[in-house]
Amino acid sequence: MTSNPPGPCCVIGVKHDGEPRGQIRKIGNVEAYVSYPANRSTSRAVLVLSDVIGHEFVNSQLIADQLARNGFFVVMPDLFHSDPIPLNRPADFNFMAWLKDPPGHLPNRVDPVVHSVLTDMRGSLQCQRIGLVGYCFGAKYAVRFLKPGFGDVGYVAHPSFVEAVELKDIKGPLSIAAAETDSIFPASKRHESEETLARTSQPYQINLFSGVEHGFAVRADIYKSHARFAKESAFCQAVAWFNQHL
Repeated sequence: MTSNPPGPCCVIGVKHDGEPRGQIRKIGNVEAYVSYPANRSTSRAVLVLSDVIGHEFVNSQLIADQLARNGFFVVMPDLFHSDPIPLNRPADFNFMAWLKDPPGHLPNRVDPVVHSVLTDMRGSLQCQRIGLVGYCFGAKYAVRFLKPGFGDVGYVAHPSFVEAVELKDIKGPLSIAAAETDSIFPASKRHESEETLARTSQPYQINLFSGVEHGFAVRADIYKSHARFAKESAFCQAVAWFNQHL
C-alpha cells in the first residue's frame, strides 16, 4: 500500500466562508455538484473526487468553482450515497465501521459511481479530456481511474488508501500534493510512491508542504498564513498540472 487507511484526521478541519456558484444536479442517476467555466464549454473537464465530507461541503464546492474559473468544466459527485461524514465528528467516531460495515463505502460501492459519472461525461456531456482530482478518500479513485477511456490526467492531495498496485497501473500523468505531518501519507509512503511512479514511465510530480497536516488542501485554517499559502499553492499546483497535460 502506498498510503495508509483513512483515520480521524480525515474528518477534522475548518469550514471556509464563501458562496458557491455551481449547482446540484443529476449526472445520470448520480447527484453531483457542477460548475461551468465562463464560456460554458465542457471540452476540458475535471472530475473532483472529494474527501469523506462529501460533495455538499462548502470548502470542496469553492474549490470546484475555482477550477471552473480557471477554464474547466467541473463535476463533483456524491461518492457516499447520501451518507458522508459531517465535519469535525467526535474523536470516538468509528471511521472503519462507516467504511466497512454493510453497505459501507468500499470500492464495490464507489467504483460504480465514478464509472457512471465518467461515462456520462465522455458521452452526453461531451467532455473530450478529463482530469481527475482526488482529495484524501477520493485520491484512491483518482488513481484507480487514471486510465484510457476514463481519466487522462490526475492530481491528488494527501491521499489515503491507495494500493501499490493501483499506483503502479496508472496510465496518465499524476501530481501529488503532500503534507509534512501526515500519518496516512508519511515520508515512507511518499518515498515508496516516488519509486513506484518512476517505474510507470508516466510524468509525475510530488510537492511537499511544510507546517501543514493531512487534509490541508481542503480543510486548512486559512487564517493561519502558512496554511493558507500551502492550500493555495496546492490548488495552483493542480491548475498548472492540468494546463500542462490536459
